[in-house]
Amino acid sequence: MLVDVHAHLTFEQFSKDLEQVIERARKTGVVSILCSGVDHESNVKVLELSKKYNIIKASLGIYPLDAVGLGHYDDVPREAREIDVDAEIEFIRKNKENILAIGEIGLDKSPEGDCKLEEQKDVFWKSIKLAEEIRKPIVVHTRKAEVECIEILESSKTKNVVLHCFTGNLKLVKKAEDLGFYLSIPAIVTRLKHFQEVIQKVSMKNLLTETDAPYLSPFKGERNEPSYIKETIKIIAKIKNLTEEEVENIIFSNYQKVFMRK
Repeated sequence: MLVDVHAHLTFEQFSKDLEQVIERARKTGVVSILCSGVDHESNVKVLELSKKYNIIKASLGIYPLDAVGLGHYDDVPREAREIDVDAEIEFIRKNKENILAIGEIGLDKSPEGDCKLEEQKDVFWKSIKLAEEIRKPIVVHTRKAEVECIEILESSKTKNVVLHCFTGNLKLVKKAEDLGFYLSIPAIVTRLKHFQEVIQKVSMKNLLTETDAPYLSPFKGERNEPSYIKETIKIIAKIKNLTEEEVENIIFSNYQKVFMRK
């Protein structure tokens, strides 16, 4: 009963072998892959995949840097494209019956120079208010803006929050847990001490699992994919002194509480 609550199967890295990637996930025991959009193009593709494959669930989002015309900073920055934020908010609203969540959304201060943080905050607030309106959980991206992100979330009414790949310090991690937020642990936990410390710090009832595929692979130099969720389960089981089956059951229960709540 494995779940991947954050992946990008619409990205170019999966264009040639998506069928095989999905089949490997099924064989590993993955029952749900929450595929996140970042702009209109990927949101449309996410919806198409969710209709084609029952294992894929849709989460529609507006990536914070794309939202303010700064492009997407991951492996290779791509050409900046303006997003009509209000039109995308309306697109998500119209598809509320076809999605499990809104995301990824959030804040990002990684670009050098002006990251247009105040504009990002405006978009983040619009997305949060939409989530409150249509009663959907949010999947939150925050890079070098963890403090500001938690402050906004704390002042909102939204409590059904998944902090995807949260790299804030352990004090902020504890605050997030106290606020009732969920922290999704990426498969790169096999190689990054920070996420191992998050597992130690946070209660099992506040943990979820993700890959952020194609990024953050547990295996250096390899593309990440949903079947690698199993690697995260192994690490959590070891740190929490539980069996892998116990971890899988708890994580699946958390997934149901977040994404299946009416």
